[in-house]
Amino acid sequence: MAESFFDNAISFNHLPVLLEEVMAGLNPGREGVYVDCTVGGGGHSRALLERTDPGVKLVGLDQDSEALAAASEKLAPFHGRYTLVRSNFMDLARVLVDLGLEAVNGILFDLGVSSYQLDNPARGFSYMREAPLDMRMDSESGITAKELVNTLPERELADIIKRFGEERWASRIASFIIKARENRAIETTAELVEIIKKAVPAAARREGPHPAKRTFQALRIAVNNELEILPQVFKDAVGALAPGGRLCVITFHSLEDRITKDAFKKLANPCICPPRFPVCTCGQMPAIRLVNNRPVTPTEQELAENPRSRSAKLRVAEKICSVLKNREGE
Repeated sequence: MAESFFDNAISFNHLPVLLEEVMAGLNPGREGVYVDCTVGGGGHSRALLERTDPGVKLVGLDQDSEALAAASEKLAPFHGRYTLVRSNFMDLARVLVDLGLEAVNGILFDLGVSSYQLDNPARGFSYMREAPLDMRMDSESGITAKELVNTLPERELADIIKRFGEERWASRIASFIIKARENRAIETTAELVEIIKKAVPAAARREGPHPAKRTFQALRIAVNNELEILPQVFKDAVGALAPGGRLCVITFHSLEDRITKDAFKKLANPCICPPRFPVCTCGQMPAIRLVNNRPVTPTEQELAENPRSRSAKLRVAEKICSVLKNREGE
C-alpha cells in the first residue's frame, strides 16, 4: 500500500540536531531574514520562528518535494513569515536574487541525508531496509544508485567507494558488484548488501560498522553530487550574508567536515603572500571570522535522546567583509 502524505509528514517528525547550538550560532535579532538551505521537515526553521519576533522572516530550501510539503505543514502557524522554495542549495544565490533579497542575516546548512529519507523504504538510502536502489534526494531527477552500480566501469566504481566512503575494501567490493551484474541487474538495496557482505572478509565484518555502511554512503554522495559543490556553495553563502550575518554548517561525516573546515579557513584567511613577506601585499581580505575554532558536538543528553546525532559537528562563521567575489576567477 502506498504511503499517504500524512504518513510522510509524520515521518518527518524527528528531532533537529544540535538545535540549541544552531540557535546560538545564528544569533537572530528582532528582525532579519534567515535561510535554512536544507529545510527538511522544518525542525530548525520552526524553532527559529517560535523563538523570534514577527520581524524575523525565513526562506527554506529543499530539493525534496516531500520535505517541503512536511515543512509547510509544520510552519503553517507562522503564515506570512516564511517562503519555501524547491531548489538545490547550489542555486542559493539565484534563489535569493529571484526573491529580491540583496543580503540575509543568517544561513544554515544541515548536510547529508535526513532521518525521513533514511527511514522511508521507497527512497533506497538505507542498507537496513529492502527497497529499490534509488538514493536521489530529488526523487524526480538525476541518476539513481541502481544506474551507477549497473553501468559504471569497475575502476570508477571502486574510486567512488574509496573516495566517498573511505572504504578499505573498495576494489574488492567493486569487483564483486561487476561479477554479480554480469548475471542480472542489481535492483534492490538488499541485493547490493548481500554482494557487499560477500566481498568484505569475514574478519572485517565482525568489527566496526555494518559492512555496507561506507559503500551506501559513497553511492549516495555520488548520486547527489554532495561534496564537489560545497566550497562554492559556502562562498556563495558568505557572499549573500550582510556584515555580521552568521553561517552555520552541520556535518555528519569526516569528508563533509574536512571540506567545511578548509572552506572556512580560506574565507577567514585568504592571504596568498609568501610567509616571508613582512606585510600582506596580495590584497585578499578576510570575509569571515570563525565563531568557534573547534566544531561544536552534541551533549550527552542529546546523544541519549537522539543517537543519530552522534557524528554531528557544527561550525559557525560570521561575515566581516562586505566585498567578496561570487565565482572563482571573477
